[in-house]
Amino acid sequence: MKATGIVRRIDDLGRIVVPKEIRRTLRIREGDPLEIFTDREGEIILKKYSPIGELSQFAGEYAESLAQTTGHLVLVTDCDHVVAASGSGKKDFEGKPISRQLEIAISERKNYQAEAGGNDFIKVTLDDSGDFTEQAVSTIICEGDAIGAVVLYNKDEKSKMGETEGKLAAAAASFLGRQMEQ
Repeated sequence: MKATGIVRRIDDLGRIVVPKEIRRTLRIREGDPLEIFTDREGEIILKKYSPIGELSQFAGEYAESLAQTTGHLVLVTDCDHVVAASGSGKKDFEGKPISRQLEIAISERKNYQAEAGGNDFIKVTLDDSGDFTEQAVSTIICEGDAIGAVVLYNKDEKSKMGETEGKLAAAAASFLGRQMEQ
C-alpha cells in the first residue's frame, strides 16, 4: 500500500472525506459505490465497486463466444476499465482504463456504429493505438443505470461491419444488463 501523507478525521456521524486529489486520480465521482474491506492488521480498504466486475468471468466467456462467431475483437467494459476482452489484440485492452470519450458515450447511453475517421469513432482506452477501422458500441443498462459497454472492433478492411454487428453488440449489452439484475 502507498502512503499519501494525507490525514483526515472522522466526523460525529462517522464520515470521512476522501481527498479530491485521490478521487480525481481514481476517477471516483459523487454517487459512485465503494466496497469496504478490512484486513487482519486493522486496515480499512475502499475499492470502487463495479457491478460488471461481478460478472467478469461470465462476461469473458460471452466475449469469447462473440469473438469466435464474428471474428472481431470484443470488449466488455464497466464505467472505468475493460473488464473482458477476446479476439485478436485483446492483450492491448485487458484491464486498461477506458477513454473519456467512451465514458461520455456510456453516460449518454449511446449505441452506434462508426468507421475510423468519422465523428462518432472513439478511442476505447486511454492508450488505444487506433489500429481498428470500425466499431460497434452498445451501452449496458442495469436497473435503469448505464454500467458499461460492449464494443466490437474490426481491424480487417476487407470485411466490413454491417447492421448485424450493431445488433450483436446491442443484444450482448442487453443480455449482460439482464444478468446483472438477477
